[in-house]
Amino acid sequence: MYKVMLVDDDYPVIELLSEVVEWEKLGLSLCGKHENGLAAWEHMQEEAPDILVTDIGMPKMDGLELAQKAKKLNPSVRIVILSCHSEFQYAQQAMRLDVQDYLLKDQLDPEELVELLQKFKTGFDGERQLLSEQNRMKQVVSETQVLRKEKLFREFVQQPLISAEQWQRDFGSYGLFQPGELCLPVAGFIESYNMIKHRFDSDQTLHFAISNVMEELLSELPLHAIHIGYSSRQSLLLFSFKPGLKQNVYDQVQTSLQKVQRTLGQVLKIQMAFVIGTSCDNPQLLKQALCNLLKADEQRFYLSRGEIAKWQKEAVTSNSGLLAKYDQAAAEIREALVARDGKKIESLAGTWENHVRSKRYTSEEVRDWVLKLLIDMRLKLHAMLFASQAMTAEKLHKEIVNLDSLWGLFEWFGSQLQSYIVARDLPVSKRREVSEACKYVSLNLGKRISLEEVAAHLHMNPSYFSRFFKKETGLTFIEYVTDQKIERAKELLDQTNYYVSEICEMLGYDNQSYFIKTFKTQTGLTPTEYRG
Repeated sequence: MYKVMLVDDDYPVIELLSEVVEWEKLGLSLCGKHENGLAAWEHMQEEAPDILVTDIGMPKMDGLELAQKAKKLNPSVRIVILSCHSEFQYAQQAMRLDVQDYLLKDQLDPEELVELLQKFKTGFDGERQLLSEQNRMKQVVSETQVLRKEKLFREFVQQPLISAEQWQRDFGSYGLFQPGELCLPVAGFIESYNMIKHRFDSDQTLHFAISNVMEELLSELPLHAIHIGYSSRQSLLLFSFKPGLKQNVYDQVQTSLQKVQRTLGQVLKIQMAFVIGTSCDNPQLLKQALCNLLKADEQRFYLSRGEIAKWQKEAVTSNSGLLAKYDQAAAEIREALVARDGKKIESLAGTWENHVRSKRYTSEEVRDWVLKLLIDMRLKLHAMLFASQAMTAEKLHKEIVNLDSLWGLFEWFGSQLQSYIVARDLPVSKRREVSEACKYVSLNLGKRISLEEVAAHLHMNPSYFSRFFKKETGLTFIEYVTDQKIERAKELLDQTNYYVSEICEMLGYDNQSYFIKTFKTQTGLTPTEYRG
């Protein structure tokens, strides 16, 4: 909506216009009503109006000075002078300020103002449409140029190199391989792609968003560079440089890439990791260097978050060894899931990630190992975890094949295991607050949980939260926590060999006698009789 500001020291006039005019029906919003020009100007600096309706004679700042300041602040603002003055000199001053109309209060018909406002809105709409069309045409031209450049480089990488001279001429149009210059290629990889792509309408939108930021950013770098969006998650950067520079070119490129990372993070909330290739003095060498970068899947897999690394020739890795660790990992993870110990699961995911990184197993073997663990945990603990609510094996497989970094894979692995902890039947409620409270309880059953603590977690008043929870679930919050702790205790008694004293401690009970009494109240049996 377009914003309108009313300014007049005759307050009944302001009230009349604000009530008589149906602002929303006109597609307008009344952003301010002021009785003097100074108050209006102070507000205007925070929220500039599209339309200003103002009196002339007012205390502190008159309407003509206000109109002048409004024009400087927003040159496209429409101004209507509403005054008792009919003298020619006022009208002259108003016209010099490009005021759109001059209405006299003693002859004022609100319908006349409404007609003016409708006229202004039609004008604004037309300007916006024209501007939108101009921007769209500019975008089409820009995108066409980007697509032509990307098509050229894809053909260069993917097709046989028939005429090196022709490619030399084509690259020259992009400022590459100028006399005495070399080219240093870099491959960039979008991190957490599966999460990022959901923030954009399509892969194409993401693609052009990155291209636009890159084009503007690269023009500011000390080395000439061009960007090619090679795929939905891969970018290529080609840096030109003259050999023999005092500063090492790899250091210069690394500094430039760090600036690229910061800018993408600030503007698009996107992070990239980079692999720097080998310098080239002709198209043949560049083609080989680009192929090496694009095929460096194993090096990419082991890059740390946000790492900038030099390309390394792939070492031959045996597809063996990790499977031998499967039983150990499965036993540790199953024990943590049975105990519903979220911190332990987080620790285990980190430990196994470090082990894999140190041994450098192939990415294919690591993905298969993680997938097998997740599927086996679902099958073995199905009844306890209500895992039917979690991802199916097919969905897990679809997710895992798109994870191209070790840290990303194990971050996802840990989140899947954590979801198994909370994937149990929660009280049926359409209210998000209840679901969040129940999840919080499930993840913190190993400690004492107070109503005040959970209310603070949800940013709710404790008394209101208590009544709200009871109304939604039929249980008081303390009754629900007790039920969950006793259900966990039954699982531990059924599926582990922990002593009753250990289970008592694991569930955050300070007093074993109190735990046994609570358990018997809930089940009719002591923990020892239950295990029987």
